[in-house]
Amino acid sequence: MDPIQRLQPLIQFYRGRRRMPSVRELARLWGFRSQNAADKLARHLIARGFLAKDTTGKLLPSRFFYEVRILGTVEAGFPSPAEEELGDTMDLDEFLIKNKEATYMLKVTGDSMKDAGILPGDMVLVERGVEPHDGDIVIAHIDHAWTLKYLRKRGRKVWLEPANKRYKPIFPTEELKIAAVVIAVIRKYRDE
Repeated sequence: MDPIQRLQPLIQFYRGRRRMPSVRELARLWGFRSQNAADKLARHLIARGFLAKDTTGKLLPSRFFYEVRILGTVEAGFPSPAEEELGDTMDLDEFLIKNKEATYMLKVTGDSMKDAGILPGDMVLVERGVEPHDGDIVIAHIDHAWTLKYLRKRGRKVWLEPANKRYKPIFPTEELKIAAVVIAVIRKYRDE
């Protein structure tokens, strides 16, 4: 049995329980009588990069646990014949996140960024330590309050701009600190 097939029961276990199995549970998942055999196979999968271990020796999921298949492209303009082709797989973490330690998510409230496509209930993926540029959507601390807005710079003048005509730009009177830059917006359409 190839390593990918061996991973399938682990992936299902992980997705169902949100944790990796113990060695005893591995033996059961793989149909081994011996925990030794399960441990040996787990070490082999770790050596080949299919699994990982933390510093305490507990199993960790690898990129194979998060990959999503890419089936092709779809036209967002006028309808055209769809061509489904099994292209490749994509790890969403690898696609979206460059610096895992500096990246976190925040849940959006309010509608001041709706014209930028960021709606209440959306999750924004943000990265600290990125140099913010004019036009970036940022997480900012302005005059003792936190907000999500476009960063605007003109010469020495810096302000925050909403993406909703009902709101006015915010000019700092005391301080403006950029905590992070938005790198992605995540929206679920169904909660099933």
